[in-house]
Amino acid sequence: MSRRPRSLTAMGSEAPVAGTGESRRRGRPRPRHLLSLADLSAEEIRLLVQRGLGYATGKICSDGQLKDCILGTFFAKTSTRTRTAFTSGALRLGARVIAYGPDDLQLNTGETLHDTGRVLSGMLDVLVARTASDPAELAALAAQDKMAVINAMTADEHPTQALADLTTILQQLGRVEGVTLLYLGEGNNTAAALALALPRFPGNALYFRTPPGYGLKRLFVERGAAWANAASGVLDERHDLTRLPEHVDVVYTTRWQTTGTQKQDTHWRGVFDPFRVDSALMDRYPNAIFMHDLPAHRGEEVTASVLDGEASIVFEQAENKLHSAMAVLEWCAGRDY
Repeated sequence: MSRRPRSLTAMGSEAPVAGTGESRRRGRPRPRHLLSLADLSAEEIRLLVQRGLGYATGKICSDGQLKDCILGTFFAKTSTRTRTAFTSGALRLGARVIAYGPDDLQLNTGETLHDTGRVLSGMLDVLVARTASDPAELAALAAQDKMAVINAMTADEHPTQALADLTTILQQLGRVEGVTLLYLGEGNNTAAALALALPRFPGNALYFRTPPGYGLKRLFVERGAAWANAASGVLDERHDLTRLPEHVDVVYTTRWQTTGTQKQDTHWRGVFDPFRVDSALMDRYPNAIFMHDLPAHRGEEVTASVLDGEASIVFEQAENKLHSAMAVLEWCAGRDY
């Protein structure tokens, strides 16, 4: 019968076998999961946003901060910005990357997510995963304490998008407090993440105008409203455009067909049409910036004149996904700034 080889010290006592998970991680910081912004404190969110801005402005340089890390990316759904941001960010920080597509893991042959997470945790330091479905799937992958798991979007929430958005707002306005944001469109995972992020800071007003039948889930509205009330802010959701705020710092929209979802009502576009962001709306707020998480469909959720106009910062916002991803990777890998 074969036996596991032992490594002996000079005194003859047993030493750890090189390459095991225990010896590989000895002395390394404990990883942190990022599954939902609801799990983070306001201080942690601020820390991540400020770190992201530091990368965006060049005040912080990538200098091999994660040179000893192995990152896995698992995207079961399409992605341009998030996947590229985390891959590029990891490489800039010195990490090595293994990419998994939707057909690459043994999940397709029946292995459970829990078992998959345990296996990967013995080989990876961080896993960035997009499921665009049940958030419980990410929780199963995170049911271990060796490998950090980062939510790159589920059907319910897109936390790293909101962190990039706050980084952009801080960059453009110089603050994340006292901000008024008007969101028009579906109450999707990007909207949910904003509801969990922006109300955490004092004096912010978040106005959601979502089509009837396509609002945010009650859980996100209730949590966001509770934080807003505690921070002397506002979270208000309505399903028409009759009462818009008088002053707005940011106008925000997203595509009407969220990645990985389909609408049951074949006439849904007629319900969404009034919520299109056009020049008439932007003219109400001449000092506002326009944000969009992209991809955009010109002529649907936003007109070309707005998306390509002077108020639009959508491509700066997209670039900040890289800078924000670098901050998230460091934090989830257990690094202290």
